[in-house]
Amino acid sequence: MVPVTEHLLRGIGLPKPEGDSKDGRGRVLVVAGCTQLPGAVLLAATAAMRVGAGKLQIAVCRDLAIPIGIAVPEALVVGLPQTPDGGISFACAEDLTSRAQRSDAILIGPGMVEDGEGERVTAALVRGAAEAAVILDAGALGALKAEPDLARDRAKPLVITPHAGEMAQLLGRSREAIEADPLAAARDATDRFGTVTVMKGGQTHVVAPGGEAWCYDGGHVGLATSGSGDTLAGLIVGLLARGGRPDEAALWSVYAHGESGRRLARRYGGIGFLAREIPDQIPCILAEVSA
Repeated sequence: MVPVTEHLLRGIGLPKPEGDSKDGRGRVLVVAGCTQLPGAVLLAATAAMRVGAGKLQIAVCRDLAIPIGIAVPEALVVGLPQTPDGGISFACAEDLTSRAQRSDAILIGPGMVEDGEGERVTAALVRGAAEAAVILDAGALGALKAEPDLARDRAKPLVITPHAGEMAQLLGRSREAIEADPLAAARDATDRFGTVTVMKGGQTHVVAPGGEAWCYDGGHVGLATSGSGDTLAGLIVGLLARGGRPDEAALWSVYAHGESGRRLARRYGGIGFLAREIPDQIPCILAEVSA
């Protein structure tokens, strides 16, 4: 297992923009949120822009579209049909898939309702946007449990970012078993689903379909806060849009996320900083590491 360090990342390098236009830094589509958890959308979308993506589109249930558009003026925001519970309805699947096919990278799941409608929307996008890079987080992970072969045979391996509780549900094990050996759980998930697996925790493990495994243990306990995982997912999708390989985008994002926690902890004296403060740290961290 390889440690995630500045030296490793300098050897990988960051994806370089193609030309001087926004299109050269990639198009992100974030499909996320529900009426109870609109903030997850903001965290993920902001992180995607802070990591250098060029264009941002956000697809949310109809009731959230205008407030999200005001909160993220950089984004094109699409209001989707919604369920009575305030989630994204499967009625949007055809139109949303068409939009996804014109995107370079797609993030599905932060703040989404965990229900059959969301799983069906996720499956439709994974199948319909076969050439795009895709990351599944939070509420979208259930689609893999329902269809374990959903992510196989894609042009680029799909990325998943479960914490211990979500991994326990995916693998049908107890949370205690996952926490006892998170690397083994990440390997099992990669073998079962064919994904690049980012197993979040006090130590974050990244496992690729070829068997390669990395570990990052330089974060800070302050990152164990609401919304932190949403920002990590946003970082990954932003680097995917810029053209990064799925495993490399995950490694850069895990490191930058952890280092931002360390810097914020120094500023605030430990725990108590907010997930919304993480993205602002990212551009300087990337510039310093890649210099």
